[in-house]
Amino acid sequence: MFGIDSPELLVIVIVALVVIGPKELPGLLRSWGKWMAQMRAMASEFRGHVDEMVRQSELDEVKKQLESGPGLDFKSLDPTKEIKSAIQEGMAEGEKAIAESKAALDNPLAEPESAPQIAADPAPAITAGEPSSAEEMAPAPISSSPSSPAEGSPAEDSPAEEEKPAKAAAVG
Repeated sequence: MFGIDSPELLVIVIVALVVIGPKELPGLLRSWGKWMAQMRAMASEFRGHVDEMVRQSELDEVKKQLESGPGLDFKSLDPTKEIKSAIQEGMAEGEKAIAESKAALDNPLAEPESAPQIAADPAPAITAGEPSSAEEMAPAPISSSPSSPAEGSPAEDSPAEEEKPAKAAAVG
């Protein structure tokens, strides 16, 4: 600090203590600290004003260079115009879609779009003695009485047992 070393600072403190006296030294140091704080505040404020003037002058120079440059139009660089045009296009498309859907709902005579057609296989002719394709694919009915293969009886029902419920349903 100011080129003063520790031994020199110690000598200055001892001389100040002898000259000023121990009673008034704390008050003097307090007032000296306040004065230093005010000086630092004024210096930082001055430095801030100088920095601001330098920035302002640099901005003025840049502004002059941009204005003197050929072909620069600041209004064409405005991004809000592009955003507004994109929003307006989207709004127009949305209104068009709403109008089309409203027209489709309001017109009951309009032919609706057809569902996709599924090709069906033609049904084969069923003869009296042959089982139909639905009967062939149907699983075998499970009998209510348990039968074991050791007895020799088949696990499937016989055709005669199948005809009985059909005849009873036709009579009743």
